[in-house]
Amino acid sequence: MNTPSTDAPAPPAADDVLYRVVHETAYAYATPVELAHHLAHLCPLDHAAQERLDYVCEIHPEPEHRHSDVDVFGNQREFFAYYSPHDTLSVRAVSLVRVRAPRAADWSASPAWDTVREQLLYRAGKPYVAEAQYTFGTHFSPLFAAAATYAQPSFPAGRPLLDGALDLMHRIHADFTYNPDSTEVQTRAPQALELRAGVCQDYAHVMISALRSLGLAARYISGYLRSHPRPGEEQLVGADASHAWVAVWCPVNGWVEFDPTNNRQPAADYVRIAMGRDFADVSPLRGVIRGGGEHTLKVGVHVSAVRAD
Repeated sequence: MNTPSTDAPAPPAADDVLYRVVHETAYAYATPVELAHHLAHLCPLDHAAQERLDYVCEIHPEPEHRHSDVDVFGNQREFFAYYSPHDTLSVRAVSLVRVRAPRAADWSASPAWDTVREQLLYRAGKPYVAEAQYTFGTHFSPLFAAAATYAQPSFPAGRPLLDGALDLMHRIHADFTYNPDSTEVQTRAPQALELRAGVCQDYAHVMISALRSLGLAARYISGYLRSHPRPGEEQLVGADASHAWVAVWCPVNGWVEFDPTNNRQPAADYVRIAMGRDFADVSPLRGVIRGGGEHTLKVGVHVSAVRAD
């Protein structure tokens, strides 16, 4: 493997882009569903790097109960339920989002990763650091020895945190094979690390486990990529589907994003939908049903630039 450079990446383009996002999900059940409760994360975030201008979610058949709220991570989510039989379900979310490139991190101000780890450690009488909640293991991104071992070459003592995170992203991208047939939506980071293969969800879970296993704070971001790149730009892995990437907490800079699937830092071609500890917190659509039998599922995502300013 080539040794990646740890120089700070060039700042992304500063142009704002207006996107129309369409996310369609359709279920067809072999037998009627008698009872169903669903939870959706499909509404784009209002975020430092983007502004949600419009959002409409059409659900058919019309739910018998429906309400929305904001979860503990600041994500807009929607609950809906059915108490009578139905044999299909379609959910179509259409959003208008203005996205700008995230503010460039001050690479020179990045403290050493081991200093940040000490800051995040809990001790009696020590001021609470809210970001410490993202240092604990979760179902999809547990803390495990192999993850710490994998991360360690990127984080020698005293190395600036952002340099280490950038190097780890490069290594994951180089070491892993993007293969949709190698994992399932239930695959956890230990299995993905052993396989050295997976999809964007797996890449993100492995990077999060690696960072947290060293005591650092990392969170999972779900969203989308521009479906059709500008002339001369490379098509990114994850376009036309839900995408996932990672943010690591760095004092002074706050949350800094990394996309190990595409080996780059997100720019103005990324739309953020939800942020959490792992995929379980931000699944686009999940539910509990009674009945239904076998089912077919179709999912389509399209992100189109309406206007570039």
